[in-house]
Amino acid sequence: MNVLVTGGAGYIGSHTVVELINKGYTPIIADNFSNSRRDILLAIEKIVGKKVFFIEADLCDKTATKKIFSDHKIDATIHFAAFKAVGESVNDPLKYYRNNLLSLINLLEIYNELKLDNFVFSSSCSVYGEQEILPVSESSPLSQAESPYGNTKQIGEEIMADTLKASNFNGIALRYFNPAGAHESALIGEYPLQAPSNLIPVITQTAIGKRNTVTVFGTDYNTKDGTCVRDYIHVVDIAKAHIAAIERLINKKNPTNYEVYNLGSGTGNTVLEVINTFEKITGQKLNYNMGPRRSGDVEKVYADTTKANSFLNWKTELGLEEIVRSAWKWEKAINDESR
Repeated sequence: MNVLVTGGAGYIGSHTVVELINKGYTPIIADNFSNSRRDILLAIEKIVGKKVFFIEADLCDKTATKKIFSDHKIDATIHFAAFKAVGESVNDPLKYYRNNLLSLINLLEIYNELKLDNFVFSSSCSVYGEQEILPVSESSPLSQAESPYGNTKQIGEEIMADTLKASNFNGIALRYFNPAGAHESALIGEYPLQAPSNLIPVITQTAIGKRNTVTVFGTDYNTKDGTCVRDYIHVVDIAKAHIAAIERLINKKNPTNYEVYNLGSGTGNTVLEVINTFEKITGQKLNYNMGPRRSGDVEKVYADTTKANSFLNWKTELGLEEIVRSAWKWEKAINDESR
């Protein structure tokens, strides 16, 4: 079966392409390399031992997007393609609204026009904001988004829900918590083209010498050590969840034509716990300092994964130690590559 993977050269997309091939699917990658690298395609091919099919396209161009569907039989779509830098979205909101929403609208319109089925949307736990009751379940109330990026995910889910109410195809939105780590081969991983704000790449870049220090933002939160709590999930586990979602749709196991699932480990870790785990696993002493709270940061959030465990028959297999170990292996590999 052919699965269109938009943004398939990106971080989560590339790992999902590998898992699709491992499960016998034929991924068709669509990417415009606005936030990814071409050599990731070669890295995927090295991992799986075969050529991958790739189309360079801007999904905001509906004519170009429709050509993908006219040239290829598409049995399912996983829509990753989106800008994702929170800080940049604050400074340039229209760039984010145009790219992230128009690409989704184009795809959904084409799905309706061609009477296609099976659509998986890449969403985010950012739709929850600050929650009083933890862990966060899919029925938790959504909060006002902290950034234009987060708002594109909220609006994207609303577009999905409204479209599927009025349509005959089926879709799933997957709300990721904190993706991290890399493929065990160290051939693909998170490669931020801008300065990262996510904790794990900040830690690995500091340890390798690309950054001077890790700043821990806030030490007076109501948590076990005063630092923020997040739910870190290995990118390979996230990739496998997309296969589970596609198979649920293809096998018609969904009782309603729109479903939402959390993807997380179900465990919260503080910033200092992640730093300590990195130092323990790698033997690297990390240069970090304690700073004031950062505007917009949620105190603590972690997922209730009961729904995904039950209905997608999926659960995480790789914990924080595997995340840290694989991320460090990846950081060293790309550092050697750049010399």
